[in-house]
Amino acid sequence: MSEAVLKDSAADAGFSVTAARLEVSGDLRIAAVERLDRSALLQEAHDVTAIDIGGLTRIDTAGAWLLVDLHNRLSAGGKEVEIKGASDAQAQLIDVVRASMPPQDMAMPKPKTLLDQIETLGQMVTRGVRKTVELTSFLGQVVATLVGILFHPRRLRLTSLVHHCQEVGLNAVPIVALMAFLIGVVLAFQGAVQLRQFGAEVFVVDLIAISVLRELGILLTAIIVAGRSGSAFTAAIGSMKMREEIDAMRTIGLDPVTILVVPRVLALMLMLPALGLIADISGLVGGAVMSWIELGVSPAVFQSRLVSNTDVWHFGVGMIKAPFFALIIGIIGCYEGMKVGGDAESLGRLTSTSVVLSIFMVIVMDAMFSIFFAIVGV
Repeated sequence: MSEAVLKDSAADAGFSVTAARLEVSGDLRIAAVERLDRSALLQEAHDVTAIDIGGLTRIDTAGAWLLVDLHNRLSAGGKEVEIKGASDAQAQLIDVVRASMPPQDMAMPKPKTLLDQIETLGQMVTRGVRKTVELTSFLGQVVATLVGILFHPRRLRLTSLVHHCQEVGLNAVPIVALMAFLIGVVLAFQGAVQLRQFGAEVFVVDLIAISVLRELGILLTAIIVAGRSGSAFTAAIGSMKMREEIDAMRTIGLDPVTILVVPRVLALMLMLPALGLIADISGLVGGAVMSWIELGVSPAVFQSRLVSNTDVWHFGVGMIKAPFFALIIGIIGCYEGMKVGGDAESLGRLTSTSVVLSIFMVIVMDAMFSIFFAIVGV
């Protein structure tokens, strides 16, 4: 293709191909780039090994993009192509545009072999072990701080503790009570459908009492608190981490664990048993209402059978679990908040991780308690 034809296609920009050299001259700005037939230029310059821009009088970002794109296309087959004759300003502009170019389309990943899958599994196990060690270390740090507060009570931030007790406990009463009431209703209804087949409707009282007092009341309460308060702990501490407020605390000699973590963990350990008690009462009330409606078991009969046939240890088992569940939720929520980086993506990801890990560990701990109490016969 002749130089004249290319000048007509690209306004004031001139392109000429001599031997293995593409010479660019004139005004290579956006107007020229828009009118240039790049396909024709590439077809003409397919054997080029050097792009000489020593004759350019003016160039903007669009022109630099065109040169970078030409260079990338000409060197796509592994051929060595270089840009020559650029002034310092032109070279800097071309480097900036090259660094801002989108990445090339990635090749399709190769199918994973058995060795790759084993390696992935090993990496997951390693990350899990590392996280377990870090959580255990964080738990030890919090426990050590709590022991220190026992000997120096003035370190406890009472105002913060009361505030978190309200946020964790008092403000969660409506949703916990409603949830437990509906669980009691569901248990009574489903139990009535099955027990009616054997004429044993009265045993629905035992079913509701044992299920709610021993397991479902405190377990579902802990799950709700993990989703509601555990995520709030991670988000609040993570936001402070993003704004470098925690680093500022350390700079002025304040301990973030004492100020941020201990009040939250203590508030959870104090309020989760109370929420569990409210959930137990609401669940029993819901079961009693549905038993009265569905089975005709009057509230007096329900209360009499509940008191006479339900061991107090069913309630005690649920209350024993509560502080341990609270400790798990508080430690994981605060730990994940301390791990947040400087971007919003890590805050959202770790908040989700906090909720999922808290619920998982609560269920694991509940299973361990069930095995323990079965062994000791409680």
